[in-house]
Amino acid sequence: MTTDATKPLTGLKVLDFGHTIMGPCAGVVFADLGADVVKIESVEGDPTRKLPGFAAGFFATYNRNKRSIAVDLKRPDGQAIVHRLVKDADIVLENFGPGTIERLRCGWEDLRKINPRLVYLSMKGFLKGPYENRGALDEVVQMQSGLAYMTGPPGRPLRAGAPIVDILGGVFGVVAALSALRERDRTGKGQKVSSSLFESATFMLGAVVVGSAVLGGPMPPMPARKNAWGVYDVFTSSDGGQVFIGCTSDGHWQRLCDVFGFAEWRDDPRLTGNANRCEARQWMLPELEQRLARLPLSEILDKCETARVAYSRVGRPDELAVDPHLLAHGGLLATAVSGYGGGPKVGIPALPLEFGDERERLGLERQPPRIGEHTDELLRAAGYTDREIATFVSSGAVAQKSEALDAPSVA
Repeated sequence: MTTDATKPLTGLKVLDFGHTIMGPCAGVVFADLGADVVKIESVEGDPTRKLPGFAAGFFATYNRNKRSIAVDLKRPDGQAIVHRLVKDADIVLENFGPGTIERLRCGWEDLRKINPRLVYLSMKGFLKGPYENRGALDEVVQMQSGLAYMTGPPGRPLRAGAPIVDILGGVFGVVAALSALRERDRTGKGQKVSSSLFESATFMLGAVVVGSAVLGGPMPPMPARKNAWGVYDVFTSSDGGQVFIGCTSDGHWQRLCDVFGFAEWRDDPRLTGNANRCEARQWMLPELEQRLARLPLSEILDKCETARVAYSRVGRPDELAVDPHLLAHGGLLATAVSGYGGGPKVGIPALPLEFGDERERLGLERQPPRIGEHTDELLRAAGYTDREIATFVSSGAVAQKSEALDAPSVA
């Protein structure tokens, strides 16, 4: 996976109308896998280039390996440009609110007439049903689906600490589009496919739905759950560090007792078998917390490693940038966070995929583009003359690369 020529989706052409997260996430998956992904953004640029706070990293994270053309889709000549680009595209993806892309004359019914082989990926808040015309956001559907209910303590619904529904909706969109391409191989015809936020969130909660049916009532939120394992908790060390330890088998428990010197617990019949350990949590866990609190974090981690139990220090996301495992074999991509390739670079996690016997990771071929960075080359490739391009620029139908338009999304 060291060159474009060896990537699995090389030769695939994708027009990416995505904005914020779900659409751009689908686009970056295609791009990392080798597709030629053209980001179609407004002449002002994708709004996530300038978002502050929690959203400051959105643009850099989800727009690497793409080219950018800046087009005013509210103008007929801007729409005509996109229609020409669609002629040899394999996939179009979009995640506008309901009805928006149709008003811009770039909906499925418009584009299928231009290119009958086109796969059209539409990512929305909801699939077909009573809610389908509602707008939605990641956090909205976390609340609606019950995901936030399950995450926070009782009475305090809490969204996940990352836009997991947007990301999953984008990845499911890629699955749908690739399935439609496989279908096209057989039939020669494209089709429209869809993914959504709400249904992605509900898919993640399937086991909770089943568990509630088995228990005969609502499953309690995770912080109030009845644990399925005797030891499956966060513990604090003598120097204030935190570590999660999970013992999910008798072997884990026995090795934990051996390595940590808990010989009396290893042979205690009250702690033999996971079911007994679960029943003993009320007295056993406080004692285990006290014993581990006497040890520094480094010693706890070393002993857990020796015992071969599931464990981890409780970390922060910013620490991933120096994680030795991610650094070892291409797990971090040095990506410009300014939105146009010339700013400070941050190691952003790569797609969680390996390919081939050598277990190669997917790399970074292009930094996130400047607004309209590739407008000229894309228009020329589509057959427009320099005079026509100059006319488009002067009329405002397109924007060329301009530093004035590229406000950094991260300082």
